This record gives sequence, C-alpha cells and structure tokens, in this order.
Amino acid sequence: MKLKLLLLVLFIMSFFVNSMQAQRPAEELLNDACEVAKTDQKNVMVIFTATWCGWCKRMLANIKSEACEAMFERNYEIVTLDVMERGDKKILENPGAYDLLVKYKAENSGIPFFLIFDANSNFLEDSFNDKGENLGCPASFEEVADFKKILLRTSSMTEKELEV
Repeated sequence: MKLKLLLLVLFIMSFFVNSMQAQRPAEELLNDACEVAKTDQKNVMVIFTATWCGWCKRMLANIKSEACEAMFERNYEIVTLDVMERGDKKILENPGAYDLLVKYKAENSGIPFFLIFDANSNFLEDSFNDKGENLGCPASFEEVADFKKILLRTSSMTEKELEV
C-alpha cells in the first residue's frame, strides 16, 4: 500500500514538474504581444533564439543595452521564441515556433532570425536582406545598414536614434 501511495505521489509530482517546464505556445505569445501592441500603438518583433546560440544572446543583449532598450521598448513588443534546441533542452522550445519559421521560409536560415508584425498580426518585415540572406545579429557595416532600414520602415525611430 505504501509503495502504491509513494508511486502515485511521484507520478503526480513528475506531472507538475513537466507542466511547469513546458513553454507557452508561439501562437499564444504572439497573440498576447499583439494585444499589448494595439494598446501601446507599436509593432511586434519576434526573435527566434536558442540557448546554445551565441549570436542570439548578443542580439538580445544589444537590444536590452542601456543605449537601445528604451528605443526598442517604445517601438516594439518583443517576443522571443525558442527553437532548434538539442537533447534535454528540447523542452525549452515554444510549441509552434518552428512551424512559424517554416511558414516564413526561414527554417534553414539560421538564428537569430526575426519577424516584425503590426498589432493586427499582419507581417511587415523579416531578417532577410535584399540578397535573401539572414541578417541574424547584424554585425558587419552592410548588415547594420540593412537592419536600420528595417527599423526605419517598422518603427518611429529616427536616423539619429538609429546611429546609436
């Protein structure tokens, strides 16, 4: 009897631990972000990342830097979606995030990858440059110039602000 009770308790605990670790679905996060964006009159930037991706961490650190954070927060509701994890980190992926990459033909582009939507979930931009290459975390002069063009088209940021 005690063994059955112990097994039942362990089963229930493992169920709750697994439920707490499961990530929110991409669609739900995007819908929530659009609702906030409508209220705050801004667009939604979705950034696809993974725990192993150094460039992803660099991009998010740049966006959240003291110099840039206020500009991005004023113009975008930012959503990060975890994709392409490996091994025991697979549980960190947001359900439906990879499907969103596929929908926008970015499953082979590498990460970070971003999409920008208006507050009504209408697609505005992605991180592909004019050559069809993923800007990822813009680093070269050309990539930064392309990123600035995207930000100018999808935000109220000025040229002067983008010099930061």
